[in-house]
This record gives sequence, structure tokens and C-alpha cells, in this order.
Amino acid sequence: MKAWEKNIRKVVPYVPGEQPQLEKMIKLNTNENPYPPSPKVMETRDKIENLRLYPDPMVSKLVNAIAGYHGLEPEQVFVGVGSDDVLAMAFLTFFNSEKPILFPDITYSFYDVWAELYKIPYKQPELDENFRIRKEDYMEENGGVIFPNPNAPTGVYENLDFIESILKANQDVIVIIDEAYIDFGGTSALELLPKYENLLVVRTFSKSRSMAGMRIGYAMGNKELIQALNVVKHSYNSYTMNQPSICMGVASIEDEEYFKDKVEKIIATREQFKKDLAELGFSFPDSKSNFVFATHKTAKAKDIFEAAKKEGIFLRYFNQPKIDNYLRISIGTEEEMKALVAFFKSYLNQ
Repeated sequence: MKAWEKNIRKVVPYVPGEQPQLEKMIKLNTNENPYPPSPKVMETRDKIENLRLYPDPMVSKLVNAIAGYHGLEPEQVFVGVGSDDVLAMAFLTFFNSEKPILFPDITYSFYDVWAELYKIPYKQPELDENFRIRKEDYMEENGGVIFPNPNAPTGVYENLDFIESILKANQDVIVIIDEAYIDFGGTSALELLPKYENLLVVRTFSKSRSMAGMRIGYAMGNKELIQALNVVKHSYNSYTMNQPSICMGVASIEDEEYFKDKVEKIIATREQFKKDLAELGFSFPDSKSNFVFATHKTAKAKDIFEAAKKEGIFLRYFNQPKIDNYLRISIGTEEEMKALVAFFKSYLNQ
């Protein structure tokens, strides 16, 4: 090893879902919204000016729009380049204790990557046999708590009483609830913000607002937490959010009717897909997200995954202990899900 190589930070990177570039395919592997953004978003795109200038480092227009939408003050909102950027900033800002932070053993696989990258000690309590978090595992001494609700890749949602019990037991550390999928089912932890100054709720425009390509994420919490995030952000890069994302993000917030219509359509498609899966011999946790985490009683997940891929249907397979016989299947359009069900019927009847 060369002398300088000893000083290179080495981590095992996060592996995102495959992004195939085929003309005809059914892409159900990365939890993207199958519908386009609001027409108002696309109209705004053509009116964006002053790209020669740096964008507003405080992202004021988008922060104000998000704050107004959620009934918060602008000082309670932090915006970043996708929720991954927001969460990475939160890890860097709030998880600086020598005590381990806590997150589930089966969850969003970026958490352990950030912990390793920033050299944050961590512990991963096991989910129970039904893929549920054991709340008593989060009542020991720790340096912070984070988990998605609904969880990923399982889709399991925990109610507000559950969330509050964890908050009550962890008032001396920051508790982050990652709500990337909350619009597809369940009640947001936002209503707990007035009661718990250590709560940070993180959201994204990538799923329910059909804007994964624009990279918009945000966090909501008390003013002290948001100020701390902004200090870290401006110590790293003040101009993280580009002008098109700011303008188009505001346009999305302003079209509530379109947003609700598409979310309701995805939920209805998901519920029908669950019924179809059950009839075909699949089992799965009750998903409250825009995906289903399913296993079949006889067919192996990896074999189904590979067979579907040959037909231009992309699903997500995790070659990991405990979940290596499950497929995470994003909810597409009604037509796409019918085509997938037809594929399953053909494959399982061979």
C-alpha cells in the first residue's frame, strides 16, 4: 500500500436500484411515482430565468411554501437536495455522541453508510418476526434514533402512539422520523412537533410529488434544530438547491388537487395489487407505502426477479440475510400492475 492510500476514507457505498435505459419496460424497482408531476410544475419550467445567477442560499421561496403548506413557520423548515442530502446533514449535525445511534436491522440501507462515513457508532436492533420495530429496543441509552415510517423496504407503518412512546423515552437525544412514504398511508409525526423539541421529521418530493429527478427533500422541527442544520449546510455548501428545483418545487406545493388525485390513485392501485398477490400465493406485511414487500409460498424471489427482468419488468431484490426471499415491488400505473400480475400468473403456472 502506498503511504497516501492509508489516509483515504474507505466505506461500503449505498447501492441504489438499477436504472435501466430501455424504450419499453415496466420499472417497479425504485419506488418512483408512475405519474408525471403537476402540469403547473412543467409550466413553471419554461418560465425560469436568471440561471446565470447563484440561487438563493436560504431557498426562501420553497421554504416559505413548505412552511405554509404544513402550518409551520419558515424557521422550522430546512430544504436539501433530496431527503438523502437532508438526512446526511442531520447525521453530521446531530449524531456526535460517543454513544451508538439506533436504527432497525432491516431498514433504509443508507443509514449504516452515513454512520460509517461519518464514523458514528451505531446499533441495529432486530425487527420482530412480523417486520415490526420493538419499541423497547429503543429505550436504552443511545446517541440518537432514526427510522422510516412507513419503514423501507417493508412498508410497515407504526402509529403515533408508538412514535410518541419512543420520543418520551429519548428526550435527551435527537429522534428523526423519515417520512418518505407517509403520504401513501398513516398519520404524520408532524403533529408531535409542538410537544417534542428533539423531533425532526424528514420528507421528500421524490415519491408522492413525482419529482425524484429534481432532488428536493426537507426537514421540519423546532427552530433550534433547523438553525443547526443551516449552520452545517452553509459550512459545507451554501448553494445546494438549484433555481429550477426551487421554482418547480413551489409550483408542486401550489397544486394540491393534482397531488391528492395521484396519491389516491396509487393507494387504490396498491390495494387491488395486494388482493391479486394474495390470490397468487404471495404473502406480505400490510404496506402503507407506494410499494409492497412480498414473498411467495413456493417460488424463490431471486428466480422471479431474474425471470421478470428478462421480460422487461424490473423489481427490487435484496441479497441480504432475512429478506433474500422477498421482492420489493413499486406501485406503477393500473396497467403496469395488471401486466405484472399477468406475468406472475404465467410464471407460477409453468
